[in-house]
Amino acid sequence: MTMTSTQRLACALTAGAALVAGLAGCVPLVIGGAAVAGAGMVATDRRTSGAQLDDQGIELRGAARVRDIANDDMNVTVISFNRQVLLVGTVGNEGDRRRVEDSVSRVDNVRSVVNEITVGPGSTLPQRSNDAFITGKVKASLLDQKDIFANAFKVVTERGVVYLMGIATRREVDRATDITRGVPGVQKVVRVVEVVSDADLAATQARQGGTGAPPPPVQDGASSSSARVPLPPMAPLPSTGGTAAPAPAGSGVTTTPVR
Repeated sequence: MTMTSTQRLACALTAGAALVAGLAGCVPLVIGGAAVAGAGMVATDRRTSGAQLDDQGIELRGAARVRDIANDDMNVTVISFNRQVLLVGTVGNEGDRRRVEDSVSRVDNVRSVVNEITVGPGSTLPQRSNDAFITGKVKASLLDQKDIFANAFKVVTERGVVYLMGIATRREVDRATDITRGVPGVQKVVRVVEVVSDADLAATQARQGGTGAPPPPVQDGASSSSARVPLPPMAPLPSTGGTAAPAPAGSGVTTTPVR
């Protein structure tokens, strides 16, 4: 007997429903699929697999320590990248700000802490929604570029201030900063990046067997720094024009304005 198109459609829908019902009890299958996707991300991450696991543990333990000392005026987020911790959010007073930093700095495997917590009221829901929107736009803008490796950077936004974390060459850092500056709504860019040379990055990738190949080398003759230290924050534009705000005496760094 020849089946009509309507009958074939009904059979297909029935088979599909049976397949879904059968998979509903196969939770390990779904988790396994997620694990495969996660393995792909591990392969393209410039951190070692050990560092990635440490970062997850640092964030969990750091958040637990913050909860232990938290009060109604404390809204803090702990982010770790390559065992370097970024603290963002708000607290009610300077004493709480120092307490959070001290508590998180004593978490196992933490190398350093960049404390960007501010004293004041917590973010509103519209502010948090706007921050999430900005983060998405910055990530999309980085992914659109062909001359940098977007996965080299972790993007965090707090009240319009975008924090770039990662492991990258000086050229990549400068390029990512320029891209981020051009995203609407970005008030300031703070770079918490470990700067490595092209040669060091290539050697690291070779040892790890990762697929995140370094971008083309610097063409303007500028040398890439191999110092694994955070770059200075990007100062806001002066209100009356002029040059960028100078760095504190003896700091050895120079701040540049956000365009």
